[in-house]
Amino acid sequence: MVTTNNTVINKFIEVYCQLNKDNLLLLNDVYHSEIVFEDPAHHIVGIDALQHYFSTLYSNINYCNFTINQAVVDGDNAFLQWTMTFSHPRLQQGKQQTLAGCTQLTIEQQRIIYHRDFFDLGAMLYEGLPVIGRVIKHIKLRLGQ
Repeated sequence: MVTTNNTVINKFIEVYCQLNKDNLLLLNDVYHSEIVFEDPAHHIVGIDALQHYFSTLYSNINYCNFTINQAVVDGDNAFLQWTMTFSHPRLQQGKQQTLAGCTQLTIEQQRIIYHRDFFDLGAMLYEGLPVIGRVIKHIKLRLGQ
């Protein structure tokens, strides 16, 4: 079973490393029809809702690329540490940004049934805004003193 789960995670990584607005149907190759997807801003249930989410997401960004830095598979669970490189036209004047995060995955029937992303939403969104971003960066700097 562990070897099979390693194969599922390798396929997941392969899909995410090539994912873009033109190949979102690849999500069907790795996700269970009853997928539960969570991140700091969303809770999505079902493959159709996830397809819609990704379609909307990718239609609003210039690009988004993932580099998987580490993957650990333990039974039916996996944890990935990744770096996302992206550009959004409304954040930092569309300049390239990077964001570190990690993902918890649960495998059922050789598909991902549960996907939860952990990342700093403030760093991703708010720090890219002109006035609010400076304030948040200043607060983080002060917290580190």
